[in-house]
This record gives sequence, C-alpha cells and structure tokens, in this order.
Amino acid sequence: QVQLVESGGGLVQPGGSLRLSCAASGIILSVYSMGWYRQAPGKQRELVALISGGSTNYSDSVKGRFTISRDNPKNTVYLQMNSLKPEDTAVYYCNRGWKPYMSWGQGTQVTVSI
Repeated sequence: QVQLVESGGGLVQPGGSLRLSCAASGIILSVYSMGWYRQAPGKQRELVALISGGSTNYSDSVKGRFTISRDNPKNTVYLQMNSLKPEDTAVYYCNRGWKPYMSWGQGTQVTVSI
C-alpha cells in the first residue's frame, strides 16, 4: 500500500525557514516526477515545486525562495523554504507531479505569522 507522509511544518515568523520532508512507503519515489503542493484555507490546491529527473521547476510565488530536492536512498523528497511570507501559510502535501496521483497524505501545516 502506497503511503506518503509529510512532516516538518510548524509556526514560523516572516523571513524564517522550514524544511519539509515527504517519506514514502510502498513505492519508489525516484522513478516518479514529484511535486510539493499547498492548499490555503478557501483556496484550491496548487503545485509550487516540481522535481523531474535532474530538473526542478517552481511557481512564480515561491521561485528563488523554495528548493525541492530528493534523497533516493532515503526514499524522501524535501522542500526547503526560506524567506517565508504570511501568504505561504497553507497545508503542504507531496505527490506525483501530475495525474494519476497517489493517495494523498495528511499534509503538514505551515503557518507564517508574527
């Protein structure tokens, strides 16, 4: 059974940093293009970072601040988030970069506030 478990979220002040982790079981992540998504209250889930082979892509809202990476031996994908802004507040999820998606994990809450 495929399971994605996100962790590393929390409460951080504007300008701060967090590193999110996405650990997988039941599947080998390295064969897939993987993405980090976020969903803010009242908004649709959006893709913010994608890693595909040796390439990465970012939404304009996070470009230059977030970095996606993967550790294949650990079967884990990371999202390093720097210079966080209040508008980055959301639940963050990892999944395939495009459909068909794996089962969604529970996500990890990131709150950026004074």
